[in-house]
Amino acid sequence: MPGALVQDLQRSEEGRLRRFFMRRFRNATEAADATQETFLRMLSVPSKTVIENPQAYLFQVAKSVAHATSARLAADSDLFLPAIAGENRAADAPDQERIVNGRQSLILLAKAIEQLPNRCQEVFILSRLHGLPNGEIATRLGISRNMVEKHIIKALIRCRNVRAEIFF
Repeated sequence: MPGALVQDLQRSEEGRLRRFFMRRFRNATEAADATQETFLRMLSVPSKTVIENPQAYLFQVAKSVAHATSARLAADSDLFLPAIAGENRAADAPDQERIVNGRQSLILLAKAIEQLPNRCQEVFILSRLHGLPNGEIATRLGISRNMVEKHIIKALIRCRNVRAEIFF
């Protein structure tokens, strides 16, 4: 899908899309991530594809993202469930192997973030670690909000790829 059309959709539908995800996840960070993932998927639609109703298509993509995000959240929550009955693990205390694996995963994610271009890294840290809204980040750094979102998308993709390597 042409970038200009996606930008037009982003300007006109981003608020509705974010509210759609907020109703589903009740978490602003998940809603923001899902919103960005939706627009990223829209950008990956081949430009030759004819879409008669871009808004309807956008929300079909959003439903797909919501489903995938819900599945990921469910899988993530399983990681923190108490040990299965019959195993010799204490339900309240993680074993040493799990602690080591968690630390190694964090180190790999930190390295992935460090390898991002400086501006992309800065935007990602302000957004995810400091919790600043995209508009405020754009103002602070003197860049457009659209550029902030592109940097965040790039960083999230990098983190997702690292996470996929860790868990699969």
